[in-house]
Amino acid sequence: MNPERTCVACRQKKDKSDLLKFVKNTEGHVEYDPTQKKCGRGAYVCRNKECISKALKGILFRRLRAEQDFKNRQRLESELKAL
Repeated sequence: MNPERTCVACRQKKDKSDLLKFVKNTEGHVEYDPTQKKCGRGAYVCRNKECISKALKGILFRRLRAEQDFKNRQRLESELKAL
């Protein structure tokens, strides 16, 4: 059985492999972790547009206890559009 994680936006439990992982790096910025192997505080988001949008509006940053800045949010949005 695969490990399950909860989406921070919709609060549904899903397989870890079905979710996107975000981590707070040492500088306090949030970054997308495509390998799902980075260390540090992590949070998971469903792969659908509604959950990603809701998460990037603020809940993701609060869950990771990271400062929400405009540049970091824009960088994450552009990274995720490429998926």
